[in-house]
Amino acid sequence: MPYLDRLQPLALLLMRITLGVIMAAHGYPKVFGGLHHHVQFVASLRLPGWLAYFSAFAEFFGGLLVIAGFFTRPAALAICADMGVAIWKVHGHSGLTGNNGFEFPLTLATLAFALIFFGAGPFSFGHLLRGGGGFSKK
Repeated sequence: MPYLDRLQPLALLLMRITLGVIMAAHGYPKVFGGLHHHVQFVASLRLPGWLAYFSAFAEFFGGLLVIAGFFTRPAALAICADMGVAIWKVHGHSGLTGNNGFEFPLTLATLAFALIFFGAGPFSFGHLLRGGGGFSKK
């Protein structure tokens, strides 16, 4: 349906805002006040403690970058990796829909994965800085 193709920029915007708000909300308490606890938690998972910094910053600052549509692909890659590790080390043992299951981080990882390949779309700061604006076709 070709007429739906015109709404793809809106779909990308909604994907970006949804993923970015959720990630920034999850990263905020880790970056501002709970980083020490997050480092301890990551170390308890038998991962290097420095990965907690990557995780917290990927969630908070990556979420903000995704919302803005600025460096969307690298930010989405960092979020996707962060969610992959969260599924592997924290949620995977609970199954898909079990208590603390991996359905939510899998959904976030899937949104991030799509943004890696589709980019931010025309409603983004990245697009404006490259000289674009508004609804534009590729």
